[in-house]
Amino acid sequence: MLNRRTLPKVLLMLAAFVFFSANSVYFLEQPSGPLFAASEKVYHFDFDDIPDTKKPYLNLKSAILVNYNNGEVLYAKNCEKVRSIASITKLVTAMVVIDKEIDLDKTETITKEDARRSSKSRMKVGYEMTVRDLMYAALMNSDNRAARALARATSGSYEEFAKEMNFKMKQLGLKHTEFYEPTGLDPRNVSTAHEVAKLLHYAYDYETIAKITSTKRYRCTVLNRKRNNRLQMANTNLLIHSKYDVLSGKTGYIRAADYCLTTLVENKSGERLTLVVLGVPGDKLRFREARRLVDWGFKQT
Repeated sequence: MLNRRTLPKVLLMLAAFVFFSANSVYFLEQPSGPLFAASEKVYHFDFDDIPDTKKPYLNLKSAILVNYNNGEVLYAKNCEKVRSIASITKLVTAMVVIDKEIDLDKTETITKEDARRSSKSRMKVGYEMTVRDLMYAALMNSDNRAARALARATSGSYEEFAKEMNFKMKQLGLKHTEFYEPTGLDPRNVSTAHEVAKLLHYAYDYETIAKITSTKRYRCTVLNRKRNNRLQMANTNLLIHSKYDVLSGKTGYIRAADYCLTTLVENKSGERLTLVVLGVPGDKLRFREARRLVDWGFKQT
């Protein structure tokens, strides 16, 4: 006879049995407790049935392709190699902001410190914008000043925010993913293709992140300007213009990382693939290689 003490253990064993016996299920409910409070799922990928068919040759350092619907890995190359991930970092930046329940209508002003080493930004020092628009700028347009302003709005400093990012990674069990700041400009922001794929799955569970990263264009508003106060943002993930529906994703580039991309795409049949390509030696090349891998992957599903 089951009592209140033994029942949770039995239920946990039953959940584990379902996980390992059904290919269609690839996450378990997360254990309770302070460390796991912010996450409800633990994603697991199945490396046991990688297709034996001829795989495409790709010019990159590391990659993984996963069937989103069941967690089966279709392609893997150096996927456990720790590498700089550049602006893929900003997915975690957005997750931490949302976890902290920052008011998206709150306003922040771009500071001189935010502008350091980010000359390409269209956000000038002194611009006042909502947290929501900063999120769009950081995730869609990969704006570093926006990411830094979000970090300050959340934790008061970039250093304290990085601690929150790393705590989030502990919550998710991503042992090889580490951050020193919120933009991805620091080459010490690292992960593996395997963990970046999991990271994207966790990020996609955030409705706000999914919405922003699947948007083609968006106009941000500079609140303290009367004229020319709209900034047009375009999604840097060029797969959004392909025949596939982009459900989420993020690009990245610094010299130490080369060109990077992680994205979740869906075909007309409703099949979904999670892609990570790291260390591609060219901007446009990363999208060509990503497209080749996705085209091949949908033929395997």
